[in-house]
Amino acid sequence: MVHSSPSFNSSAAPSLSANEMERKSAVEARPISNKDRRRPGPWPPAIEPFVSKTDHSPHELKSWANRTGFKQDFSGESTLSSIIDEGGEDAAPPGQLAPTPPPPPPGKGVGLDMEKGLGRRLGNRGASKVELEPILGQRRTDADISPAADLDSELVGLKNVGRKFEKEKRRIGAEPEVGLKEEGRRVGNDLPLRGKGEGINGTERGNGEPGMTMGSGDGEAKKDEVEIDLIVDPPEPQITAPLKSGLMCELTENPGFGRLFLYGIQHYLSLAGSLIFVPLIMVPAMGGTDGETANVIATVLLVSGVTTIMHSFFGTRLPLVQGSSFVYLAPALVIINSEEYRNLSDNKFRHIMRELQGAIIVGSIFQTILGYSGLMSLILRLINPVVVAPTVATIGLAFFSYGFPQAGSCVEISIPLILLILIFTLYLRKISIFGHQIFLVYAVPISVAIVWAYAFFLTTGGAYNYKGCSSNIPSSNILSDTCRKHALTMKRCRTDVSVAWKTAAWVRIPYPFQWGAPTFNFRTSIIMAIVSIVASVDSIGSYHATSLLINLSPPTPGVVSRGIGLEGLSGILAGLWGTGTGSTTLTENIHTLDVTKMASRKALSFGAVFLILFSFVGKVGALLASIPLALAAAVLCFTWALIVALGLSTMQYTQSACSRNILIVGFTLFISLSIPAYFQQYPSSSTLILPSYLVPYAAASDGPINTGSKGLNYALNSLLSLNMVVALLVAFILDNTVPGSKQERGTYIWSSSRNLGIDPSSMAPYLLPKKVGSLFRWAKWVGS
Repeated sequence: MVHSSPSFNSSAAPSLSANEMERKSAVEARPISNKDRRRPGPWPPAIEPFVSKTDHSPHELKSWANRTGFKQDFSGESTLSSIIDEGGEDAAPPGQLAPTPPPPPPGKGVGLDMEKGLGRRLGNRGASKVELEPILGQRRTDADISPAADLDSELVGLKNVGRKFEKEKRRIGAEPEVGLKEEGRRVGNDLPLRGKGEGINGTERGNGEPGMTMGSGDGEAKKDEVEIDLIVDPPEPQITAPLKSGLMCELTENPGFGRLFLYGIQHYLSLAGSLIFVPLIMVPAMGGTDGETANVIATVLLVSGVTTIMHSFFGTRLPLVQGSSFVYLAPALVIINSEEYRNLSDNKFRHIMRELQGAIIVGSIFQTILGYSGLMSLILRLINPVVVAPTVATIGLAFFSYGFPQAGSCVEISIPLILLILIFTLYLRKISIFGHQIFLVYAVPISVAIVWAYAFFLTTGGAYNYKGCSSNIPSSNILSDTCRKHALTMKRCRTDVSVAWKTAAWVRIPYPFQWGAPTFNFRTSIIMAIVSIVASVDSIGSYHATSLLINLSPPTPGVVSRGIGLEGLSGILAGLWGTGTGSTTLTENIHTLDVTKMASRKALSFGAVFLILFSFVGKVGALLASIPLALAAAVLCFTWALIVALGLSTMQYTQSACSRNILIVGFTLFISLSIPAYFQQYPSSSTLILPSYLVPYAAASDGPINTGSKGLNYALNSLLSLNMVVALLVAFILDNTVPGSKQERGTYIWSSSRNLGIDPSSMAPYLLPKKVGSLFRWAKWVGS
C-alpha cells in the first residue's frame, strides 16, 4: 500500500534522465567541507516519492535514495549546528557561516531531556536514531518525530517532542518509555517503538535475529546509518489490568467495621460449598461416624481461617481464601479405597486419617521446598495457560462418576437444588437488592437453606417413612429385603438421620494429632508429592487471574514462589491437625471475587477470624454435618462444573482459536479421561463391599502396572488413574515441545523485581511488612 509523505513534494520534481540523476547523486555524495558548503536552494527539495514495485525491496529503496539525493547519514545524533547549516529557522544569512553551538554534554541529545528515565536506558549513546520506513521515505525517531515539511519544521518538531516528552514523564511518573509508545500510537504509527537491539527498530528483532540495515554496504550497521527492519514481528503480549477495576472495596482499603463484617462474611458464604462439603464425602467413605464428620468440619474451618490469615500477611498477599482443595480429594479417595482398608472394621476412620496425615505432611514439605528454594521461579517459565487450563478443568471432571450418581439417590431434593442454583446464578444474576446482587453472590447458601427446609418438611410429613423400617439401623443389620431396598433412600434423604447435633459438645477446640500420630508410608507420600505439583499449577493460574481481576500488576516470580512455599506450610498444618486433605488456594476464589467485587485483605482476614471462632463451637460443625448427603452431592455438581469452567477460561490469555492450542487442549482433555478409565477398568478383588461410585478410585491396588516393587506399583497405578496428573503431564510436554509463538501460547507475563525501582506503587501490594520480610532473607525468592 502506498502512502503519501508530507516530507516531500513530488509535483516539484524536475524530469531528469537516469544518467543525470546518477551524476547528481554522485556529486552530492562527495564530502563537502564547511568552507565550501553550499547553502540550500529552494525548500522543500524536489524529491520524487518512493513507490515500491515489489514488497519493500531494500534494493529499490537504496536506489531511490541515491537517485533522489536522500542523505543516508542523517541521524538523531546530529547537533543543532548541522540542522542550522541545512536551513533551519536560525540559519545564518548567505555568505556567513552559522555559529557553532557548544557540544552537548555526554549522554544528552538535542531536543530531548536525557536526565530522567530515558538516559538510564540509552546511556551516553546520544539521542535516538532517525529511521527510514520503507514507505515513501518517511522518517521518524525513537522519540516519534513525525515527518515534517522541511528541516525548519524538523527543528520545531524536536522541540515539541521534548515538551511532550516532559509532560508525558510528569503524567506517568517513572516509566517514560510507556509514554513514548503511547505517543507513537497517537501519531498513527502501527509499529511498537523499541530500543536498539530490542525488537523491530533495533539491530535485532524480537526473536533475536539480526535486523536489516541500509548503509555502507559492508554488511555492518553503523551508528550514523539508517536502519530498516523489513520483517515485522508481532509485539510481545502485554497483559495489563483494566484502568477501572469496578471493585466495591480495593485490596488495601479499610471500609470500616460494619462493611468489614459484611464483606468478610459474604466472601466465605459464597465459598461454602468448597469449604464444608469435602468432609461430607470423605468421612463416610472412611467409615467415620456423624460426630467424627462434625469434628473434621470444625477442623477444616479452623485450618482454613488460620492459613488464609497467613497467606494475607506472608504469602502473595492477594485476597485468596485457603482451604481443603478438591485437588487432594481424588488422591485421598484412592488411598481410602486401598485394599488393606476395605475390610477393616475396628477404628477404620482413624487408621485411614493417620495415613492421610502422613502423606499430606510429606507432600506439603516437598511443596514448601519447591517454593522457598526458588525452584518454582524456574519451573514458572514452563507453566503457561495452555498447561493450566486443561489441568484445572480435569480437577472438576474427575468427579463426573461421583456427582450425580450420589445426588440421584434422592432426586426429589437434589434436582430442585441444582435447578435453583442455576436460576439464581444465571437468570437472576443481574437483580440487585439494596445495591447487592444477592442471588448471584449467595446462590449456594440460599439454595441450600430453601431445599434443606423443603427436605425437612418432607421428612416430618412422612415421605420417607416405610412400614417396619428404621433409619437408625445399619444397612448390614437389616434383615428385611423391603427395608434393605429403602435403606439408602432413608439415609441420604431424611434430615433427622444424623445424630451429630445430639452428641456434639457446645465448645470443642480442634488440636494437633487429635486422631493419633501420623503414619508415614513411601507409596502414599509419593502420590501426595506429585499431587502438590498439580496444586501449585492450579494456584499459579489463580494468582495471575486474581491480580488482573483486582487491577494489579501480575506478581513477580519471587512472589509466586513465596505463595507456593506458604501453601506448603499450610498443608503441613492441615496434616498435623488432620483435615484429610491439603490446604491450598481455592480455585473458586476467582468466581467469588468477580461476583462480590470485594478484594479487601482486611475484610478477608476479618472473615477468617470468624471462621476460627465458629470452629470452636461444636454445634456449628454438627449442624453442617446434618446436611443430607444427596443435597451435598447436588451442590458439588455445580461446584465441580464451576471449576471446569474456570479452568477453561484461562484460555482467554492465549490465541484460543489457534489450531495448535485447540489440538493440545482437546487431546489433553480426552486422554486425561481415557487413560484413567483404562486403569480403572481392572476389577477390584472386593467389589461386593465397594460402592459403585468408588470403584474408579480402586485402581491403586488393582491396576495393570506390575513391577518388582509393590510400593512402586501402587504409586504408579494411583497416579495414572488420576485425571489431573495425566492432564498436567500431557499438556506440559506438548506445550513445551510443539513450536508456537508467545502470542499463540499466551505466555504468562510476570512482573520483574526491577519494577519496584521503576514504579514502586506497582509492587507495593505484594511487599511483606518490613519486620516480617527480614525473617525470610534466607529464602531464595527474596529479591526476585
